[in-house]
Amino acid sequence: MTGLHVAIIMDGNGRWATAQGLPRAAGHREGARALRRVVEAAPGLGIGTLTVYAFSADNWRRPADEVNWLMRIFRAYLRAERRNCISNGIRVSIVGRRDRLPPELIPEIEATERVTDPGTRLWLRVAVDYSARESILRAAQLTDSTIPDRDAFGELVALVDHSPPSAPVDLLIRSGGERRLSDFMLWESAYAELHFSPRPWPDFRPEDLELALQDFHHRERRFGGLPSAAPRAGAA
Repeated sequence: MTGLHVAIIMDGNGRWATAQGLPRAAGHREGARALRRVVEAAPGLGIGTLTVYAFSADNWRRPADEVNWLMRIFRAYLRAERRNCISNGIRVSIVGRRDRLPPELIPEIEATERVTDPGTRLWLRVAVDYSARESILRAAQLTDSTIPDRDAFGELVALVDHSPPSAPVDLLIRSGGERRLSDFMLWESAYAELHFSPRPWPDFRPEDLELALQDFHHRERRFGGLPSAAPRAGAA
């Protein structure tokens, strides 16, 4: 998939709802609408792969009622957006563990992945029951006595998360004002540029995405090397 790989930690749904005097579930519903807006805008902004953090492995610690709501919203999102994704050339993959998800959710995931697989305009990767550290650990456990090279190990990391390998993350965005990675895409984000938005996710708009991309395009990515204008050693 050509274009940038942008990853987003969609943070602030619950706090947004609390500030509005609404139940936290209302924040998650509005968060799903915000995701729709961003997905629709992404291809026009040069994004080829979009990976979003929907539910972390640590989120199982939340109250059971909230977890159940999240799973219902996720299932409803898959059903509601499937036809739209097909029409707009959006390929959908669900990244993370599946053995702890509600059994009724698995057929929805598999159906969505199957019917959207031909999409080439945008690859939407939704991380559910996801932990980057756990993925790296499980990939390491798959290795035998032969130590794989970096690319081969990256393929193992993708394998344990039920996803084809993706390109490295170019830009990682976190909404909601917090400034941490929260165990998200640690392997793939080794050289990602970071952008932290104070806006809670339900209020996140395509304009906020465009602002983050403008910031990204003004940065010089050196990947451990020297700035492009730096003189060579020994040069006058």
